Amino acid sequence: MDGRTVPAEEWVYVLDSSSLLDDVFASLTLKRKLEQGRLSPADCPGTVVGRVAKADRATVERAVEAAARAAPEWGAFPLETRLDEVGTLLRRRLEEHAEDIAALLVAEGHPLALARWQVSGMLDCFGSESLGFYRSQMLQEFHRGERRLQVRRRPDGVVCLNPPQNAPLSSALLGVTAVMGGNALVVRAPRSAPLGVMYVMQEIVGPVLAEVGAPPGTLNAVCGDPAPLLSAWLEHPAVDDIIYFGSSENGARFEARCVAAGKKPILELAGNDIVTVWKDADLDLAAEALTESFYGSGQLCMIPNLVLVHPEAAEGLVERLVRQIGHVRPGHPWEDDVLLTPVLRSEKFFACLQDARDKGAEVVCGGHAMRLDETRDPHGIFLEPTVVLVRGLDGAREIEAVRHETFFPLLPLVVAAPDTPDGELLDSFVDFVNTNRYGLRNSLWARDGKTVDAFLARVASGGLLKVNDSHIGFLPYLPTHGGTGLTGGVFGEANYPILRTTHMQGVSISTGSRPKEAVFGAWRRLTPYERNTGRNIERNPQRSTEEKPCAR
Repeated sequence: MDGRTVPAEEWVYVLDSSSLLDDVFASLTLKRKLEQGRLSPADCPGTVVGRVAKADRATVERAVEAAARAAPEWGAFPLETRLDEVGTLLRRRLEEHAEDIAALLVAEGHPLALARWQVSGMLDCFGSESLGFYRSQMLQEFHRGERRLQVRRRPDGVVCLNPPQNAPLSSALLGVTAVMGGNALVVRAPRSAPLGVMYVMQEIVGPVLAEVGAPPGTLNAVCGDPAPLLSAWLEHPAVDDIIYFGSSENGARFEARCVAAGKKPILELAGNDIVTVWKDADLDLAAEALTESFYGSGQLCMIPNLVLVHPEAAEGLVERLVRQIGHVRPGHPWEDDVLLTPVLRSEKFFACLQDARDKGAEVVCGGHAMRLDETRDPHGIFLEPTVVLVRGLDGAREIEAVRHETFFPLLPLVVAAPDTPDGELLDSFVDFVNTNRYGLRNSLWARDGKTVDAFLARVASGGLLKVNDSHIGFLPYLPTHGGTGLTGGVFGEANYPILRTTHMQGVSISTGSRPKEAVFGAWRRLTPYERNTGRNIERNPQRSTEEKPCAR
């Protein structure tokens, strides 16, 4: 905070993720006793990975005030420094610390493969292609006569970021692009996984900002409970924007509170992404992409949540998907091929699965809890990857798992009615996608160019649309977050924080123009042209309407 580390009286402890697999309830009890001061780290050697100071209300307010002092000065730095230098340095430092960052993510419970995926996404965010795109959006310059004209984006001021519990580090780093836009940033490290966020902010981002001469207070990171921090941000007059991750229900309420408090809400809420598989799709690759639905046990917002399937492709797709799901397994997070994570509240999964069964869905595979060794056990903390088959689009959204994001390893395949003409079926698929109340990502698998073109031309929902590609893979230039509907709220769209936390401004710089010429000159230049084209400009208001020439 304000360029220095600040002590606190309370600590948030991070325990090694393997202890959770050994005994989840004992692990949570141990964490609680440590944070209550009833145990010390010396009492449990090898279990505590690290600890982070917990901020009180006064500390949170001082962090905002530090950001408010820094914002005007930092916003006046040249774009080349804020964007090019900071972005390039961040990319370099992240590469140097990539293994350490991945190790921290694993210690906090992320499977190694998914930790590496997150780090690769962070690197893309600050790669040369992405930096070039940001630059093109932040400033465009034109020349007209003696004038230099600019369309540029200016920083909003103080931005506060509340990242999600399931991917806090990658989301916090995405928010750092708001700093490149000229804003000062306050980041909350979530209590469930604060170590990675605080490590990267303190050891990588902070030193980079200091290296380019950013004023103290440009970056502030605090750990604490979400409700008090969010309330403090809403009530503080210096806060301009709040980036909020959470459920759609909570996000809608928070959006209203932001608007009432005069803050810009930037929402990252639930997904419920749709993948459409056409009859000519490469089913092997489509099935491989659909296994992404089970990565992290479905506890990621940007994974495939449901599939629309052409009836001619259904049988082949189901066969291939079930075969590929067999390779998605639980295990310790440091193992290379582990992709499933524990699900601590599985009762909601079973309620959702029963709802699908009650409404006619057929379970293709999965549907049980299991232990670390994949043995079925109703008390297991892992869930089998589960696929349910829903026949027909009509009434499909009556099923909870189709209508809403589930956040479980549960994937509904909605197979269209057979014998439906392709033109009518494509219309139905497009309508189904566009009427999804959520809008994070959508994907299409199809070979026919006309089908692809029609889909691209008509699908309007979502912040990202991918064709014949990984649903969750990161790409330069393209957004990683943001969307429409219940995903992004009233103002939702693809989310580039550097753009969402800045505003458009037009600028004209002249060497000395005559004001009257600027106001009236355009008309004087226009009338000779009109006369030379042979058009008769009415100059006598007393002439009757009948005498005016006919319009041609």
